[in-house]
Amino acid sequence: MTKYPMKQIHFCTFFDRNYLIRGLALHASLLRQCQKPFTLWILCFDDETYNILSELNPPNVRLITHYEFEDGDNALIAAKNNRTRIEYYWTCTPSLPLYILRYNPEVDLITYLDADLYFFSDPQPIFDEMGDASILIIEHRYASEHRDLEKKAGIYNVGWVSFRHDINGQSCLTWWRERCLEWCHKRTEDNRFGDQLYLDDWPQRFKNVAVLQHKGANVAPWNVTSYQVQQTNGLVTIDGYPLIFFHFHGFHFVHSVIIEPASYRYNLPINIIKHIVLPYSEQLFVLHKTIKNHCNTDNKVKRRMLIYGTLIQRLLVLRPRFLTLWLWKIGGVGRSLKKMVYRIKDFFFHMITFNEKRSLKSS
Repeated sequence: MTKYPMKQIHFCTFFDRNYLIRGLALHASLLRQCQKPFTLWILCFDDETYNILSELNPPNVRLITHYEFEDGDNALIAAKNNRTRIEYYWTCTPSLPLYILRYNPEVDLITYLDADLYFFSDPQPIFDEMGDASILIIEHRYASEHRDLEKKAGIYNVGWVSFRHDINGQSCLTWWRERCLEWCHKRTEDNRFGDQLYLDDWPQRFKNVAVLQHKGANVAPWNVTSYQVQQTNGLVTIDGYPLIFFHFHGFHFVHSVIIEPASYRYNLPINIIKHIVLPYSEQLFVLHKTIKNHCNTDNKVKRRMLIYGTLIQRLLVLRPRFLTLWLWKIGGVGRSLKKMVYRIKDFFFHMITFNEKRSLKSS
């Protein structure tokens, strides 16, 4: 596709106080990496988030209150009344870029970003590859051990989705919004899951859809183990491609100096921890100190949980720094021992079951 020149890049995202620090980290990474002028539109889902951001007044940001976003949108308000908080947030995903395009005709291309993304290099190669396409989507690209997740979460990931202000982009956004208003829940039902699975047939359903091929975009816990990750002169590469952004799905603080790098069943190698997770964690740590008392990170952690979590590579201790990677290495041994114990248990369980069946047959 031909390159499509842009004078101003427009991103949008949303979050509440629980994701405030991560939203600020996303913004800080864009400031650091984005070489072109950009605007980050932020939908604030609570007053506290809006007030803190207004006080901080971060550059290149335009805030949208949830009041003005919902004003007069009866369909969205109706959906809000019959869904959980996270389900309502997912319902709003297509409505936010559509809202920005509707009230800001100067925006020719809008890109929705999940708030837990973090940029390690300039996003321009993504827009170069998009060219003059109307819609850009990115595959999950699951690693082999996580490929079964495609049935639940779909082929494409909502973390980055771009829409041009043309007939194709608007028709896609309108269709997606209508589907999410009809159904958007945190469960799998009739080939639907949240706002995700609706993307699966977009290359066939809509015109001028581009599927990004750049490996350095949307690297995430579910696919990173299938890549060769290296760092040379401060640049992190994914199979030789510059890492553009990492999707920190499942990342959360359990304490101000203790994190869970990736929940679910993801296993992150130590080079991922060193070159990707730790820089992100340090950014969050700095932001936490900047706006302390406005984030929920100082939870009490039971000592037994901390020791066990560290020994099986579930938790990462950020301080003292010199112990961080060493403890993660020990955790790798603990995880291996845990797997061995489960295999031994499975072996004896199958042996007992087999012997019981033989006894029943012989009797």
